[in-house]
Amino acid sequence: MNRPTKRSTPHHSESLGDEVIRQTRTPRRVLVLGATGYIGGRLVPRLLQAGHEVRVGVRRPEKLKQVPWVADVDVRTVDLDSGRGLSDSLTGIDTAYYLVHSMGSGGDFEAAESAAATRFADEAAGAGVGRVVYLGGLHPEGRELSKHMRSRATVGRILLDSEVDAIVFNAGIIIGSGSASFEMIRHLALTLRWMPAPDWVANRVEPLSVRDALYYLLSAADVDGRVNESFDIGSRQILTYADVMRTFASVAGLKPRHVLALPLPAPTLSGIWVGLVTPLPFRLTLPLVQSLQEDAVATSHAIDEVIPPPESGLIRFDDAVRLALRREVEGAVDTNWDADAGELDEAASPLPNDPQWAGRRICTDERAATIPGLSAADVWPVIEGIGGAQGWYSWPLAWKVRGIWDKAVGGAGLNRGRRLPDSLRIGDPVDWWRVEQLERNSRLLLRAEMKVSGHAWLEFTLTDSADGCEYHQTATFIPTGVRGRLYWALVAPFHRFIFPAMAKNIAAEARRRVRA
Repeated sequence: MNRPTKRSTPHHSESLGDEVIRQTRTPRRVLVLGATGYIGGRLVPRLLQAGHEVRVGVRRPEKLKQVPWVADVDVRTVDLDSGRGLSDSLTGIDTAYYLVHSMGSGGDFEAAESAAATRFADEAAGAGVGRVVYLGGLHPEGRELSKHMRSRATVGRILLDSEVDAIVFNAGIIIGSGSASFEMIRHLALTLRWMPAPDWVANRVEPLSVRDALYYLLSAADVDGRVNESFDIGSRQILTYADVMRTFASVAGLKPRHVLALPLPAPTLSGIWVGLVTPLPFRLTLPLVQSLQEDAVATSHAIDEVIPPPESGLIRFDDAVRLALRREVEGAVDTNWDADAGELDEAASPLPNDPQWAGRRICTDERAATIPGLSAADVWPVIEGIGGAQGWYSWPLAWKVRGIWDKAVGGAGLNRGRRLPDSLRIGDPVDWWRVEQLERNSRLLLRAEMKVSGHAWLEFTLTDSADGCEYHQTATFIPTGVRGRLYWALVAPFHRFIFPAMAKNIAAEARRRVRA
């Protein structure tokens, strides 16, 4: 086939941190679907920095409320399951990035992904979109793939078979602060010095730094001519998964890690084990581990003829780990693996005051206190820093036991942690909670994602008064059926100790910080 023209040499560059973002010669109108996800949330500011006009399509626009670049983009509401808003979002677009994946493991998630991709491809053709760009996974040809990897490959084929020109990238594990692969590797290395592991740890992988993945995605908008091809992208450094964990330990300054490969494939059991010792929930570890059963190595470097490697060269795995660890120390983690529950996954439950709950039994535990001598601005940093390594300011053992139980039954558990230790934004995970609403110095609403028969929220509100800061804390639970009511009856006695202690200790911590 005739290769398209390579990107022209940029005439101007600007920086995003210490990363060079080249200014495009041909600004384009770009749509990003999946902008609340790990990759999409990092790609958008780079597209803006390069000079493109950016539109984003998301199911829940409120999740972008505190994203720093939201004022610079055109936000459209798009539901990929139904197609609502899709045609409108694609109108007038030159390049559309399709960066959505369902991490579900249900029997119909492959069909749902295929249907969504087909609908998107048809709408893109009808709107006259010039190119679509998709990020899939490295996989061997001619082998039986896991459901998750097979679904990604199917979506790639659907886009390549459509009328619109497509560039499909296939990448292995992506290494960056907050990525699912990075968190899995990190927590396995931190938790276990001697790691008895299934035989997939001997498989080969070609890691790719998130910075290089974004370089290829950003460059795809500047390629001239028709492409319509799939490309493998990787670091050109081939390791085994065991090498990956050993190298991480070395870079992180840990004692040497010893990985023992056992002749036990058992991907499902392995996925459960990984879920127990890492922050990743089973809904994510199961498809991830199933995808590790085959080598993930680039079989072609044809991408070099279309998009040359970065001028500074592709980043090696050890350097990618150093960059990721540095970003965490600097508090500069833009997105994390759980930044989005998945554009194709079930939408969040409505809030307790939604009409849907009319006539339903609502169980609450409310606490209020006046914190004399302090303002709402004094107490807020404690509220915003709750969870993660800081904990929940009451009965740490009880929270830990509840977290272990939740993880064992397939929930998020406590070790999911936070994106940043002292800052939140809407959509962020906080252990088994997710930030639903946030008004700084005033209100934080957390929605529970634990496995329980019902829906739960935890709300903190702060107001200033003549007497000091008025602190209100409300736990709300709407049970589903008899099991939900039984659950609340069983935990209510513990709430009488946990929630008063939480309010008291948060006030004490706020006073301590002000004195310090």
